[in-house]
Amino acid sequence: MTATDATVPSPPQDFIRTIVTEDLASGKHTSVVTRFPPEPNGHLHIGHAKSICLNFGVATEFGGVCHLRFDDTNPLKEREEFMEAIEEDIRWLGFEFNDKLFHASDCFEQLYAYAEQLITEGKAYVCSLTAEQIREYRGTLKEPGRASPYRDRGVEENLDLFRRMRAGEFEDGAHVLRAKIDMASPNINMRDPTIYRIRRVPHQRTGDAWSVYPMYDYAHCVSDSIEGITHSLCTLEFEDHRPLYDWILDELRVDCHPRQIEFARLNLAYHVMSKRKLLELVEEGRVDGWDDPRMPTLAGMRRRGFPPEAVRAFCDRAGVTKRDQVMEPGLLEHSVRDALNPIAPRVMGVLRPLKVVIDNYPEGQVEELEAPYHPDDAERLGSRRVPFARELFIERDDFMEDPPRKFFRLAPGREVRLRWAYLVTCDSVEKDADGNVTVVHCTYDPATRGGSAPDGRKVKGTMHWVAAEPSLPAEVRLYESLFTKSNPAEGPDDYHAYLNPESKTILTGCRVEPSLADATPGHRCQFERQGYFCVDPDSEAGALVFNRTVPLRDSWAKIAKQAGGPAGDAEASKRK
Repeated sequence: MTATDATVPSPPQDFIRTIVTEDLASGKHTSVVTRFPPEPNGHLHIGHAKSICLNFGVATEFGGVCHLRFDDTNPLKEREEFMEAIEEDIRWLGFEFNDKLFHASDCFEQLYAYAEQLITEGKAYVCSLTAEQIREYRGTLKEPGRASPYRDRGVEENLDLFRRMRAGEFEDGAHVLRAKIDMASPNINMRDPTIYRIRRVPHQRTGDAWSVYPMYDYAHCVSDSIEGITHSLCTLEFEDHRPLYDWILDELRVDCHPRQIEFARLNLAYHVMSKRKLLELVEEGRVDGWDDPRMPTLAGMRRRGFPPEAVRAFCDRAGVTKRDQVMEPGLLEHSVRDALNPIAPRVMGVLRPLKVVIDNYPEGQVEELEAPYHPDDAERLGSRRVPFARELFIERDDFMEDPPRKFFRLAPGREVRLRWAYLVTCDSVEKDADGNVTVVHCTYDPATRGGSAPDGRKVKGTMHWVAAEPSLPAEVRLYESLFTKSNPAEGPDDYHAYLNPESKTILTGCRVEPSLADATPGHRCQFERQGYFCVDPDSEAGALVFNRTVPLRDSWAKIAKQAGGPAGDAEASKRK
């Protein structure tokens, strides 16, 4: 596709799109090729979602293509299941890579040949220092490094050793291949970085064919060049690696030299975003797997019921900047509510049931009341029939014997509206031996079917409910933040110390209306007055399980205020 065919945003929306626009206008590039290059050593999280949206988004906006390339250069940590999960996550977000699926391992032979080229030209050498010695020789940010005693090995010796490394003659750690750059460079990444190491383990795609594997910094830039990438978009931690990216491609004199551009990564408060830490949480059993709804992984968000358009909208709100971002979870949940509000059917579910008996309602009678699935869009979403009977369940919190002045729900002598049904008045209660209310007795006004009184009398309280017998049993899982600290990885303390013991609450004995009998995993709905919920994969016929996706109101402002963090206070102020 040529630049004239490309759809160029006008005006550019951020500094990256500005650069791409200028490159096309100047003729530097006639098309745009980006890539998303994940390591298949874990599941993707919300930070990766921003990179996915940016790389695929820029390519789409400019009429180009975006590659998915797995950086599968460390077989010790990589698994096929992670590759499959990453592909699923990208498609779930709404992006397609079609035939543009690549692996760094596709280029192992070419990467190796380029490494021999660097050796032949005196730009790389085999070093036999141990890993600890290499770190010691590298120096510090304030002191220059020292040259390895193996730095001046001859070309023939280096080639011989490197080929024997490939042949599997040496044990792990016996030798590495290092680029010969500048041990006195102020940029520590340029102090003769390692570009190949011995790994005598099978690779998930190439089997036992290789005993040496390229390092990320080397494989990344060369793979970009081989694939014809025009703009290599990376997060800010790679800014100091850019001189090495350029040095390798310059020394190899490749035809395609992509431009690396860095942007701020996206961090989510009250979460850890390191894949290493997320893997620890999974392996230690602190969470119920990579798709635990408390995790910041895309698999966890999908299981929790987040729609992909909400995640994309959140990434758009975060924007593309050069400053590190820590986004409040409340902003993500706001995007979720925005996405679900127009599409989620409204139903009734009672999470902590309290029995109600309508004493003047005929025993054994069940009538069906018409209730729209959405009060503002009944024509599109339709309606369902809600059974009403003598015995009902309401929320335990919706009844108080001695209520405060502004309590507008059910209490002795008080009349309330049952949603879509009738006006009822509390007459008496039954209690157990400990004085706890177990049953509330009411009377109903038959003339108020639908919830309105013909005589025009007003009631202040409207409550959701379900009929006791036709309703369905359900388990409901409520989630809070996985950590109690906004940045649990900050400071000297172990991040485990901030794990929230109340991050998951399981409610059994819940009741939901029978319209949900055929709901399958992934079905999203709003339980009126409760929040948005999603059917969990653990559900079975007759044993529904729901995850609360988000509450109806933002609870994070209160959490942030309690935490006392300045970022949280700022977000709370914005919401006010």
